[in-house]
Amino acid sequence: MVFPPGYRFFPTEEELISFYLHHKLDGGSEELNQVINQIIPVRDIYEHDPWDLPQFSGDLCHGDPEECFFFIPRQKSEAHGGRPKRLTATGYWKATGSPGSVYSSESNRCIGEKRTMVFYNGRAPNGQKTDWKMNEYKAIKEEEEEASSSSGAYPKPREEFSLCRVYKKSNFVRAFDRRPSGVEDMVQMRAQAAPMMEPQHFIKAPQRGR
Repeated sequence: MVFPPGYRFFPTEEELISFYLHHKLDGGSEELNQVINQIIPVRDIYEHDPWDLPQFSGDLCHGDPEECFFFIPRQKSEAHGGRPKRLTATGYWKATGSPGSVYSSESNRCIGEKRTMVFYNGRAPNGQKTDWKMNEYKAIKEEEEEASSSSGAYPKPREEFSLCRVYKKSNFVRAFDRRPSGVEDMVQMRAQAAPMMEPQHFIKAPQRGR
């Protein structure tokens, strides 16, 4: 696959959940799954310190050397109702605040949740805060979306896989952070690049919530 100059992996939060994470959870064609795995690979990120993670980025995920995306499999402790272990060799991840919601730009339904974490060197409670952060996204089943939309209840997320964005906080604003979640569409970027790329390699995100 040949990419045009300046190509970057540039998804919105809505696209991360409604397209990439949902396809990982629900499956799809073998060809599509192979491409998605080359963009966002599966990895237990807690086996590595955050500054070591970019080297494991997907082959097709061209982006910031201090930013990377991974699918995280559910830990055994979570499968039995326990809390996930977020320790690494030199530190730990600590959640900041309560999870937030990510909404569909088309239906205004809640399609997933987002949790932000910060990495600390050392061990709690005496760890030293670093500039490394993580956004963890979890998807919600469509029936949960519909139920929560009608009842107002907070929907339960799916736990088989989550999708995380790991990045180092910097003094400049990254392209990802400039994009409002659930607004732009990757299709526009692909259309502009179409003359330079082979059409059969495009992945068009499905329109959900209609």
